[in-house]
Amino acid sequence: MKGGRRFSFAALVVVGDEKGRVGWGAGKAREVPEAIRKATERAKRTMIRVPMREGRTLHHDVIGEFGAGRVILRAAPAGTGIIAGGPMRAVFETLGMGDVVAKCTGSANPHNMVKATFAALSRCTSPRAVAARRGKKVADILGQKKDAPEATETTSV
Repeated sequence: MKGGRRFSFAALVVVGDEKGRVGWGAGKAREVPEAIRKATERAKRTMIRVPMREGRTLHHDVIGEFGAGRVILRAAPAGTGIIAGGPMRAVFETLGMGDVVAKCTGSANPHNMVKATFAALSRCTSPRAVAARRGKKVADILGQKKDAPEATETTSV
């Protein structure tokens, strides 16, 4: 090309089913549609399942890191919505998460933010998975009180 100009386009794509599965992919090509197609294929191949509480938020707070990027994801009460910056918001929307608070510190690079978010989401576990791993019941893990045994009457003679 004249003047050494050979343009290349890069695409960062997040795909999800809005039911707890999400993936990301990056693609490069000379044309924009081709870069998006490559990124979408990679995103579909690298999907992960994220356990959600009540189908709307995380079970616990979690931190994820990638490079200089660090994200903090916090479970939120119903009605909070998605409180997160650009690339992280796209991840949560395609995941189908309705209530979450997220904070990004360090690198604001979209690639690092998405990778750090996925690092955090891949560390999320449900109480059911923890209970199965420990060989206990979910109620024991959550620390719920068991029904107290009924008081027995004693008569003294």
